[in-house]
Amino acid sequence: MSRRSMFAALLIMVLAVPAAAWAHEGHTHNILGTIESVKGEHLEVKGIDGKVLLVMLDAKTVITRDGTKLEATALKVGERVSVDYVQDKNMNMAKAIKLGTAPASPRTRN
Repeated sequence: MSRRSMFAALLIMVLAVPAAAWAHEGHTHNILGTIESVKGEHLEVKGIDGKVLLVMLDAKTVITRDGTKLEATALKVGERVSVDYVQDKNMNMAKAIKLGTAPASPRTRN
């Protein structure tokens, strides 16, 4: 194997490791965006990239605004949020939801 081939193989491996690490379950991920819908035990968040992510809530999910702990009833469509979540069995489970500093104004849908 030539030096050039060895270098190329090593470079591919080095670049592939971070991509594989991002895909593993159990690691905390984050999405920034706005709440698109709240339905029972889950919500949809539209990220700043325009993609919508379904996030599940459970009793362990901590919801805060300015460091004050809130109930799930505080989650409203249009709220700006930062959601820390883990992937577990093909589901995104919310660990922490931080609401924006100002509550969302009522949003009308056409």
